[in-house]
Amino acid sequence: MTGDDTARLIYLVLLGAVIGGSFLMQSRGQMSKTAQQAAIWGLIFIGVIAAVGLWDDISNDVSPRQSLTQDGTILVPQSSDGHYYLTLRLNDVPVDFVVDTGATDMVLTQADAERIGIDTENLSYFGRARTANGLVETAQIRVDQVQLENISDQSVSTSVNRGDMDMSLLGMTYLNRFNTLSFSNGQLTLSR
Repeated sequence: MTGDDTARLIYLVLLGAVIGGSFLMQSRGQMSKTAQQAAIWGLIFIGVIAAVGLWDDISNDVSPRQSLTQDGTILVPQSSDGHYYLTLRLNDVPVDFVVDTGATDMVLTQADAERIGIDTENLSYFGRARTANGLVETAQIRVDQVQLENISDQSVSTSVNRGDMDMSLLGMTYLNRFNTLSFSNGQLTLSR
């Protein structure tokens, strides 16, 4: 438990004590009913703490992510919104992508480019891309290292989009590096 976690826990305990104390003071004449209500609120409080603590495990079950099989194949389940999402490590920084077979390049948002160490203010946005949101300016860069599970590539050509994007796109220039790229029964399969 980090110092921030300890501080949050102390704050929650103190807040609970103040709320519980004021509640007890208001209902001194009805102690058995008060004890029952306090027990209910205590259980709700413990349930919320347990849910927060288990959130990573729960979210992986509800929205599963990519997995690596014994033979090196990467399996990506289709998300509930119909898309396929992958997390790649660019220059050792995890970046979430939506698989977009309609996109030519691997395209980074401004925020993702900055997270991996690119100075987006000094890029030359000479490229143009036609998107669903219209024409946008792009800049070509090279990412030193791109890693997907156990597969690593060096000096990968990538675009940085100057426009607004919700998420980085994983386009065909990267996807074409795989021998197998198939969609079947709600699952994307990638292998080299």
